[in-house]
Amino acid sequence: MTKNPILNAAAAIAYIIVIANLMNFMSKNTKDSFLTPVLVLSMFTLSAAAMAYFFFYEPFQLFFDGKKKQAIDLVFKSFAVFGGFTVVLVVLILSKLVR
Repeated sequence: MTKNPILNAAAAIAYIIVIANLMNFMSKNTKDSFLTPVLVLSMFTLSAAAMAYFFFYEPFQLFFDGKKKQAIDLVFKSFAVFGGFTVVLVVLILSKLVR
């Protein structure tokens, strides 16, 4: 993706928001069928590939270019920023539940 962990984490969050909205829309507008579990597993596989790209593509490039420390730092920074986004979302959800 990029060497900017904030952009990597933001891309992951944006992807998750799109998928969550799609799932929410589909759950309201479709009936369960045989295709539902197929769709869920397909979306899970696509999501795993997307997250691997967002978090590991650039670190692998760095790693194979011999910049191992930079690669490891980028992975951990991206995870830390993503974790921060996740904590903020949890706090927002819990603050609305408490009120």
